[in-house]
Amino acid sequence: MQFASFDVSAPDPVIATAVHNGHELRPELAMVSALDGHSRLREEDPHTGIVAHRFANNVVVHRSRFEIDLNRERDHAVYLTADDAWGLEVWRRPLEKEEIAGSLHLYDRFYADLAAALDGLVADNGGFVLYDIHSYNHVRSGPGGEPDPAEESPIVNLGTGSLPERWKAVADAFVESARESTLDGTRLDVRENVRFEGRQVAAWVHGRYGDVGCALAIELKKVFMDEWSGEVDLQRLEKLGAALLDTAEPVRRAWRGS
Repeated sequence: MQFASFDVSAPDPVIATAVHNGHELRPELAMVSALDGHSRLREEDPHTGIVAHRFANNVVVHRSRFEIDLNRERDHAVYLTADDAWGLEVWRRPLEKEEIAGSLHLYDRFYADLAAALDGLVADNGGFVLYDIHSYNHVRSGPGGEPDPAEESPIVNLGTGSLPERWKAVADAFVESARESTLDGTRLDVRENVRFEGRQVAAWVHGRYGDVGCALAIELKKVFMDEWSGEVDLQRLEKLGAALLDTAEPVRRAWRGS
């Protein structure tokens, strides 16, 4: 069972990650999971790997965030109680120390592998811009329910909570460029820090590489799928992926000029 795929060999400073893309659980955890596949899928970020794969350099995780959440601090990366997981009872019984340790081993391995990949981009390009791609639910009321108000839920939420000031022009370039794209005949609603400000991936990047690299925490509203049934609208997903890819050149220019 593959944990994550790293394809980071292109001569390009832009790299995309999809750390919540995965759905799989290792067998010993699947046996004690209290959640069915649909319940887990609703809180995962399905299909974000497809978007990340549009970029020449990409990292896609195939294991579920319910096994190890790579976008949380290490001490909170394993969901132990319902309070950790949107009120969901995740396990049929408390996890054993060995089971927790197995998940944390994956956490440490991922960040070691990501560091090696980013070190290579620094060596080859002098730095990088990382697109930390996620998605978020906006119909919490149930199947067929009313979506969250549009003013509170942009199509693209850019999280810059930990972004160093020196990279502000990079974030601005992303927002301005993404707003040039359209979905259903309307320009994309792209706003900063409305629903999310970014978390561990971005904070880790900025703590380790802030002088040469930056992370843009990108949350796509799940307008490309039915978050309750899991049915995906591939045409919309394709358009959102293309919109992100179209921002890469303006972002590169802004990064090089910062």
